[in-house]
Amino acid sequence: MWIWYPGDMELFFALKQNFSRVERGVGWPAFWKSEAFRQRIVLRRTYRLAAETSFTVYANADSVGFVLVGEKKYPFGKPIICGPGEVKISIHLGSIPTFPAAFIEGAVIRSDENWMAEDYAGDPVPVGHSPYFVDRCQDPSEWPYEEKMICPAKVEEVNQGLLFTFETELTALPELEYPHGYRACRLYIGETKAEALDTDNCYSFCDPGEDGLCPKNAVHYVFIPSCKKGDVLLRARQQFVDIPVRAEFHCDNEKLNRIWKVAEHTFRLCSGIFFLDGVKRDRWIWGGDAYQSMQVNQYLFGDPEINRRTMRALFGNVPAVTHINTITDYSMLCIIGVREHAEVYGDLDFLKEMYPKMRSLMELCLTQTEENGFFTGGPKDWVYIDWAEFDREGPLCAEQMLLARCCQAMAECCIMLQECDSALPAQGEPTKNLQLRQDLDRYTRKYQVLKEKIDQFYWDEEKGAYIDSFVSGKRNVTRHANIFAIRFDLADEAKKERIVKNVLQNNNVPAITTPYFRFFEQDALCMMGCLDQVLDTILSYWGGMLALGADTFWEEYDPQKPLEQQYEMYGDPFGKSMCHAWSASPIYLIGKYFLGLRISHETEEGYEIRPYHKAFQSVEAVLPAGNITVEIRW
Repeated sequence: MWIWYPGDMELFFALKQNFSRVERGVGWPAFWKSEAFRQRIVLRRTYRLAAETSFTVYANADSVGFVLVGEKKYPFGKPIICGPGEVKISIHLGSIPTFPAAFIEGAVIRSDENWMAEDYAGDPVPVGHSPYFVDRCQDPSEWPYEEKMICPAKVEEVNQGLLFTFETELTALPELEYPHGYRACRLYIGETKAEALDTDNCYSFCDPGEDGLCPKNAVHYVFIPSCKKGDVLLRARQQFVDIPVRAEFHCDNEKLNRIWKVAEHTFRLCSGIFFLDGVKRDRWIWGGDAYQSMQVNQYLFGDPEINRRTMRALFGNVPAVTHINTITDYSMLCIIGVREHAEVYGDLDFLKEMYPKMRSLMELCLTQTEENGFFTGGPKDWVYIDWAEFDREGPLCAEQMLLARCCQAMAECCIMLQECDSALPAQGEPTKNLQLRQDLDRYTRKYQVLKEKIDQFYWDEEKGAYIDSFVSGKRNVTRHANIFAIRFDLADEAKKERIVKNVLQNNNVPAITTPYFRFFEQDALCMMGCLDQVLDTILSYWGGMLALGADTFWEEYDPQKPLEQQYEMYGDPFGKSMCHAWSASPIYLIGKYFLGLRISHETEEGYEIRPYHKAFQSVEAVLPAGNITVEIRW
């Protein structure tokens, strides 16, 4: 296997991903601080050899350096003979264009997860590696995508040009062939037919050269003006990371079956090296989107690798000096996400790796609090929560709910690491366990105090709900903080019941229009036993997109808008992403609450099933439960 400093591979590919956005011919790199991989590392290991042996070290193409065995230096790519006895090996690597990596080949001495990495700034850490890079002939800076060539399902002459329609949306590279020789032309590439035909406002276009190649795009419709049938041929080279789908679902409700399938297709398109927000516009790695994707992943792929890659890319390096994506709530959701990942997959090695980064980000959050301990964020931070109108004067209640859950999650991580054998300090390093004990006490106290103060400052007894702000005097109620109060168990049972009645089932409280926060809302309602209401919402809200012809689910959906207005967002007539990862949440809701599969380490099997039989007459389903698979039928 190829090995490197942990996180460097993810940071390298994250840079490529976050710099790949193009809007109407203009490149748009992500607008947050970019975390870089290390240019200089050392890989070390000590062997006690019973006999003489040979090994060879290979470096990736852009790396320079040497192998040090004892006190002697050796070049890369040449066999090295050593032993018997104790042999200390260090591989010194440097690279500017890409992250430095090594492949060690030998009968005894070879690259595996037992090597340690250093970056000249911190303690040695276990090396990074990936199941996608196990062959010496690979280049770790080139991702091994799977590819398929897809032909359009329909070609027609429209508006003095050619319109190519693919059966469904793809993540692909459009490729032209010129049967009669090269001719200059422009391709307008749209998620919808309306977008592709609107040459003034189409979000994505390209001008292929003689090779006919265009960059990777969200390809559903392609329009070429001033072109007739036979002038050019078009195919799409679909590139994807082949993450196996481990789930199957079929029930007696055909609309629900269709919703599951469209959610699955949406989610697969947005799941590659990392979880992406969407495949047309941003194509960036966003923390809040990733948090929800991890929940869907649990019930569709059950793949911990993509979780790890995404979280490493988002957290970056220590120390944390800015919030993830500049969004305060995304920082906190990512901290909670790593804790939940460790629980679902029993992945304590990853938790141990990530804990210093989580702690550093948590400390950044705690430095941005006012006299009551409430989180405010910094002057350049984005307090997002959702696309909604909040009373933002003073600390926002929903942010305090997230901060409280973060403190609790960090305390839970301390307990998990203390109980993990691999987290026990080596002899002579007692400070690590002492740090965990101190952190446990500190985060536990902060959680308890913050929870009490949230009730004191934000709970409105007359309204029977949490308000946005106690500073303005408006006592404004929105759904978001109240949803978090239920989902993160920050309110007692009596308050939760009142929230359901006074907020979640109250039409006078503005409705949520993004699938992003619909996820949290439906989750909270399911936790409160309102499964019939949630099923109706899945069928009407996601089913409403299907009724408008969606074959992927959208970034935002307002049922009150006519179809021709559904494509607009951010003041752009085609600014909305029509294939957005956060809209795939019906998979999570159906798997967790209606099929009733939940990870539970309190049971011998590691899971429990409490299906909601009332929702269906019949079901045949297969779901991942961590590392195993469960079949559910009735």
